[in-house]
Amino acid sequence: MLPASFQTPAAVLLLIGGLLACFAGYRIFRTVLAIYGFILGAGLASSTMGSDQTMWMIVAAIVGGLIGAVILVFAYFLGVALLGAGIGAFVAHLIWAALGRDPHLFIVILFAVAGALGALSLQRYVIIGATSFAGAWTVIVGALALAGPARAAPQPDVWTLYPFDPAPGQQWVVFAWLALGLVGAAVQVAITAKGKKRR
Repeated sequence: MLPASFQTPAAVLLLIGGLLACFAGYRIFRTVLAIYGFILGAGLASSTMGSDQTMWMIVAAIVGGLIGAVILVFAYFLGVALLGAGIGAFVAHLIWAALGRDPHLFIVILFAVAGALGALSLQRYVIIGATSFAGAWTVIVGALALAGPARAAPQPDVWTLYPFDPAPGQQWVVFAWLALGLVGAAVQVAITAKGKKRR
């Protein structure tokens, strides 16, 4: 969570980071890991603060974001497996969100393990697919945050940094995400990832 007043600058950063990940994720994979490590760390750390502690929420977001970015960048060799695990967990949440429920922890772990194993066996294409679809989702979250007022939250003075369902009941969001993700993957395969070898 972040203070609601930070919605616009955070949304702009999500939009820019999402575009970079979607269309050039394979080429700048370490940068993408840093971006998503920051988002994850900021989201986790800031959610530990109370909504009335604005200053501490901001400090926690920055410190948590920096720690998350450093962890994912230094875990570069594990990054593909972590990315696959993240995709698996994300897919589990999307499926169960469509059913109107939260997935059981065991289901999330199962999807994460399957995603990690799949990612390791098809590294190049997993990086391209993961960065394009994760970037597409980040673009949508950022664009929706820029287009509308702060999302409803348990406390009206906070904003959920990276919601799994940024527009409840709007089916077009899924189709827009799939279309943008496919375009991003095609651009990466044809242009930005061409000739680039992972080390």
